Amino acid sequence: MNLILLSPDDITADGGATIRDPRRLRHLREVHRATPGQRLTVGIANGAMGRAELTALDADRASFALAPLEEAPPPALPVHLVLALPRPRMLARTLEHVTALGVKKISLLHTRRVEKSYWQSPELEADRIRRHLVLGLEQARDTVMPEVTLRRGFRPFAEDVLPDLLTHRRGLVAHPGMAMACPRNVTRPTLLAVGPEGGFIDWEIERLLAAGCEGMHLGPRILRVETAVTALLARLF
Repeated sequence: MNLILLSPDDITADGGATIRDPRRLRHLREVHRATPGQRLTVGIANGAMGRAELTALDADRASFALAPLEEAPPPALPVHLVLALPRPRMLARTLEHVTALGVKKISLLHTRRVEKSYWQSPELEADRIRRHLVLGLEQARDTVMPEVTLRRGFRPFAEDVLPDLLTHRRGLVAHPGMAMACPRNVTRPTLLAVGPEGGFIDWEIERLLAAGCEGMHLGPRILRVETAVTALLARLF
């Protein structure tokens, strides 16, 4: 936890902050080994960051005196990530990784090779998703919460939603065997589509390309989704 992320509910009437949840308290005690009087990096969700003095720490709560927080969070990546819904354990790790890298818009998409049972996973509950996003923000010292949208139908997404998303974005589909290599140092707004384990099926690729996306590859190696997404974002941006 390189940043203590505060929610509006943590802010007290006197302008300080108090946290009570066991995860953050445990991290303060066991990792930071924090003691009253220590100054730590904090940020308010979707707001500014800065340093705050820890004024009290016990088994049930930690209290902070907040000086004016004036540091802006790091810039977001100019990307909307469209990700075929991964296996639940991989989804958790991937959400944390892409959040730490600065992705702010994420669409989780059903495709032919996505197991239908994945959509029943507790990892898709709103509080679980938020927990993974928070972990990514804390790791990267960021405060701006990503927006995650669930897209359970591929055809409605490709035909009704994707064309609008591409109005002001360059669409890129990562898929083995595409002619174009993954671009580098992209600065314009981009939509990046990444398939499931085993990739998109041919019909899905045809629909994505017909909507205006460009196909690209990341080389001859076949990578796990969480590895491929991280490598793609690092190379593109």
